[in-house]
Amino acid sequence: MLDTLQITDFQPYLNQTLPVRFRQPEATLPAELIDVSELVSHPGSPRPPFSIILRTSQQGEYYQQAIYTLLHPVKGELDIFLVPLGADEKGMRYQAIFN
Repeated sequence: MLDTLQITDFQPYLNQTLPVRFRQPEATLPAELIDVSELVSHPGSPRPPFSIILRTSQQGEYYQQAIYTLLHPVKGELDIFLVPLGADEKGMRYQAIFN
């Protein structure tokens, strides 16, 4: 299902909260979708690439890059690869890239 996702599947949820199920230790945290961006497309790409950035309220701790489950309001459970970007003033940011 991940290969069929489009940027339009996330744009309506910008600045809204989507739960993310992390592992080790397992926890489901609310994560605000703070950015949805188009990326540079290459000829022959099956879809235009894009990225999303989510922010949890974590302060001082974070989950390592790995596959975690994003609970999308329409698409359901999406197992996506999240990379921690570091904290900002509101919490820890994680990025997923779809290409």
